[in-house]
Amino acid sequence: MAGFWGKRKHAAEELESQDADLARRARTAIVAADERIRVTTDELVFAEAELGSEATQDLREAIDAVRSHLGEAFHLNQLNHDEIPDTREELRTRNARIVQLCDWAQELLDDRTESLAARIALARRAPEILATVRTDAATLRALLPQARETLTRLGMRYSAEGLRQIEGNAAQADQLLGFAEHSAGVSERRRDAGQREQANLALEAATEAVRRARTLLEAVETFEVEALRAESTLAAVVDDSRGDLIAARGAPQVPAVLNAVRELEAALAALPAAGVNTDPFAQLTRLREANAGLDAAIAAAQQRAAHPLPDFAHVRNAIDDADRQLAVARDVIAGHRGWIGADARTRLAEGERIRLDLDRFLGTSATTATSIDEDQREQAMAVARRAAFLASEALQLAQRDIDAYRPQGWGDQGNGSWGAGQGSWGGRGGNAGGGNVMGGILGGLVIGSILDGIFD
Repeated sequence: MAGFWGKRKHAAEELESQDADLARRARTAIVAADERIRVTTDELVFAEAELGSEATQDLREAIDAVRSHLGEAFHLNQLNHDEIPDTREELRTRNARIVQLCDWAQELLDDRTESLAARIALARRAPEILATVRTDAATLRALLPQARETLTRLGMRYSAEGLRQIEGNAAQADQLLGFAEHSAGVSERRRDAGQREQANLALEAATEAVRRARTLLEAVETFEVEALRAESTLAAVVDDSRGDLIAARGAPQVPAVLNAVRELEAALAALPAAGVNTDPFAQLTRLREANAGLDAAIAAAQQRAAHPLPDFAHVRNAIDDADRQLAVARDVIAGHRGWIGADARTRLAEGERIRLDLDRFLGTSATTATSIDEDQREQAMAVARRAAFLASEALQLAQRDIDAYRPQGWGDQGNGSWGAGQGSWGGRGGNAGGGNVMGGILGGLVIGSILDGIFD
């Protein structure tokens, strides 16, 4: 008894300690949230001065929402300290709600201020960024003559189709640099006029224009390097393709291989003569695709030669066997509904589902199909055999359930039960019911499977 009261006392002391800790957290959280509102309000004033009122609208709305909910927290805290006595449960609920409201306020203000942090930092560094934009624009403008010379040199070596992706890069870069220099001036003038939001937009536009101009000029140099690399690779791929054509003579001469050989030969014949302006990237792509197509066709033909496809007659036999076994299992289960358990019914349902999947796979009724594509035969036979296997299992499980529910001694000779004796149904010499029927069915199915399997 003393141990019971000791445990209750310990639990009460632990709960009292938890309540005291929750009360301290509530007081600390409400003070921190109130101070956070004051600090964030000051940050809002600065952000509006730097970014404008439209850019800071989300932060302003967040501060208003936090003030509203923090009013609820102050009200709950007041109830905790008024003259009306409160129960421990009431104090615990209020303090938990205060902590929840204050945590939500902190998270919301964190999210809104973080979204503005990058833009505020950009606004504070505006003079430095403007100077960088002008310096980068001047540096890139000095590279324009070199880019034009490179494009002229490339035009003498490669076709217009191959140069289409970079032929206008120098002109576009020139326009972007002019736009960047103009936007930098607009940003500076708007900032001097106190229009901070417009100034920041112009600064962002100038920065982006310089970045795009640099990318365009770099693409010209990159193209020249990659084109030379593509020409070198093209020579190696040509040699490899010619070797593949020789090797293809020893591969199975099926239509897929012959078509792939013709495609690779056409790709090799389409290569221009020396001195003709070309597009090395397009030529390399076509040759690689034709080469890969020939490799895939040869691999598939060799795989097919090692594992011959079943002919249509074998697939037809497998489908017929599945339909026959499903029909027998369906009839047996339907004729003994009260005796058949879940296992047999599940096997039959799964077998019928797989059989329907076979029709969907073939796109027509497998029972009436007069032909099946070679690519589908192997899968069709596997699905049909799976359905037949499940039907066979369903029949065996149904036989087990029937044997379990049949009265003991049913069908035996001379015991007076239904099916016993010479004059009754299933008597001596007849035995048309009972296990012999199921045994005959199972035996027939097994024999049918064996006969079908002879042709697999």
